[in-house]
Amino acid sequence: MERTVTVVPEDGLHARPASKFVETANEYDSEITVAANGDEPVNAASMLAVTGLGVKSGEDVVLAADGPDEEAAIDALEDVLTTPEDEYE
Repeated sequence: MERTVTVVPEDGLHARPASKFVETANEYDSEITVAANGDEPVNAASMLAVTGLGVKSGEDVVLAADGPDEEAAIDALEDVLTTPEDEYE
């Protein structure tokens, strides 16, 4: 399954938002990737790979998941990407 999501946090996928994103991706058994700007998808569970995308606020990313909990994983990651950073728990 695949979904395009617009990144909301001001810092994009850097620092705290990236940490929250990777932490969430690691909670699921599915293989999850994230791609930006038409680049090759990277492992969503890797902090180095995710921050290496250089995604900024307002940019679209493509989330893809394959596995037993793919829909829940995509939903949870979309929540992270569409929540302003100051609203994180």
